[in-house]
Amino acid sequence: MARIAGVDLPRNKRGEIGLTYVYGIGRPRAQYILAKAGIDFNTKVSEWNDDQLNAIRGIIAEEFKTEGELRSEVQLNIKRLMDIGCYRGLRHRKGLPVRGQRTKNNSRTRKGKRKTVANKKKATK
Repeated sequence: MARIAGVDLPRNKRGEIGLTYVYGIGRPRAQYILAKAGIDFNTKVSEWNDDQLNAIRGIIAEEFKTEGELRSEVQLNIKRLMDIGCYRGLRHRKGLPVRGQRTKNNSRTRKGKRKTVANKKKATK
């Protein structure tokens, strides 16, 4: 089983797709890593030998932040924005969309399940 940066890669996928299971590696970065290691993109993860795996691990370790290190950096960046009280930090704090989206109709992912607010009843005479 191919294990890179603490993640078990799916054996039956192409190498280019399999590497994207690591947090911080997308398609372009996976293609770059495989090209630098001299491995064909279409080779399945199960067909990689130990030398190829070690080459991939080495490239990832020396050039990129991945998994826990990257997650903690992102969380620290968000915490910094919240601490300095900038607009983006306030949006993070309130759990609203950060990048300028409208909130009247959508943004359910950030806001959560709908909270119905009842109308005020008219007083009867």
